[in-house]
Amino acid sequence: MSHAVGDDARAGAPPTATGEPSNLGDLFSRVTSDLSTLVRQEIALAKAEATQSATRAGKGAGLLAGAGVSGHFVLLFLSVALWWGLGNVIGRGWSALVVAVVWAVIAAVLASVGRKELKTVQGLPATTSTLQQVPSALKGREEENHR
Repeated sequence: MSHAVGDDARAGAPPTATGEPSNLGDLFSRVTSDLSTLVRQEIALAKAEATQSATRAGKGAGLLAGAGVSGHFVLLFLSVALWWGLGNVIGRGWSALVVAVVWAVIAAVLASVGRKELKTVQGLPATTSTLQQVPSALKGREEENHR
C-alpha cells in the first residue's frame, strides 16, 4: 500500500524521524507537559530562594535582637555605675562601669554584624530573572532571553 506525501499528518501518526509530533494533539500534549514542568521548576526555585532569604533575615533579626538586649544591659550597668560611683566615690562603682563598657562593645559588634547580614538579603533574584523569560518562551522566541 502506498502512502501519499501528506499521510503522516493523520491523527495518531507516530512522531517523525526528527522527533517532532505529527499532529496537533501530540503538539498540545507536549506544550502542556512542558508548561507544567516549567511551573513546577519555578515554584521549586521560588521556595529555595525564599528559604535562603528567610534564613538570612532571621539570622540578622536575631543578631539585632541580641544587640537590643545588650543595649538594655548597657543602660542598666551604666545606671548602676553612676549610682555606685556617686554613692561610693571609691571602689565598687567603677567595677560596674567596666561591665557596662564590655556590654557596650558587645552591643556594637552584634548591631554591626546584624545590619551587615540583613543587607545581604537579596529576595528572589533567580526566580525573578527566569519568570521574566517565560512570556517570550511561551511565544516561541527563546532567543530573546539570551540577548
